[in-house]
Amino acid sequence: MDILARLFGGMPRVKVMRLFLLNPEQPFDTSDIATRSRLTPSVSRQTVTQLIGMRLIKKKSFIKETTTARGATKRKRVQGYILNTEFRYIKELKQFLIEGEVFKHEDLVRRFRPAGRIHMLVVSGIFVQTTPSRLDLLIVGDHLKKPLIQKAVMVLESEIGRELSYVVFDTADFNYRVSMYDKLIRDVFDYPHERLIVSKEYSSFVLPS
Repeated sequence: MDILARLFGGMPRVKVMRLFLLNPEQPFDTSDIATRSRLTPSVSRQTVTQLIGMRLIKKKSFIKETTTARGATKRKRVQGYILNTEFRYIKELKQFLIEGEVFKHEDLVRRFRPAGRIHMLVVSGIFVQTTPSRLDLLIVGDHLKKPLIQKAVMVLESEIGRELSYVVFDTADFNYRVSMYDKLIRDVFDYPHERLIVSKEYSSFVLPS
């Protein structure tokens, strides 16, 4: 990720470019961009200005729905931005920012290690280039700090440019689901995936046939 940040002029630009490349038909206003990419409003506006200057994105007004403090839905037309699908180098950008290895495995391990005793960390979906997939991350462990996991996932989402599908199991629940031929578990282990953390308890883990 550091190399990409240097190559494309900083991490904020990488984040916003990924956001638009992975959501080519969805418009965003600057507040959406700031929230989804975890950027300050000023950095979000500056990055948008840069990408408009490159003609990677273009202006597009759209109807935005918001929820009031009383729970009512409010619709308002706002000025937003959308991917310019006629951008000359869009294919090359996708190859660099999406189709290559999104994160090095040691980087993912480093992000989740502080969450506690992880027995298994499995990546699939976007991390092994098999999207769409039911899951991108599966974590099995005991006494895990779920708020830390949630925070790590949110940071990853901001850097990748889309929401991640993930699940966290304690070992008893995971083992029970395996014994019951749980479809979600099979959808991960029967298809392309990589095991980044594997404890001794799961070193020879295979799904029952």
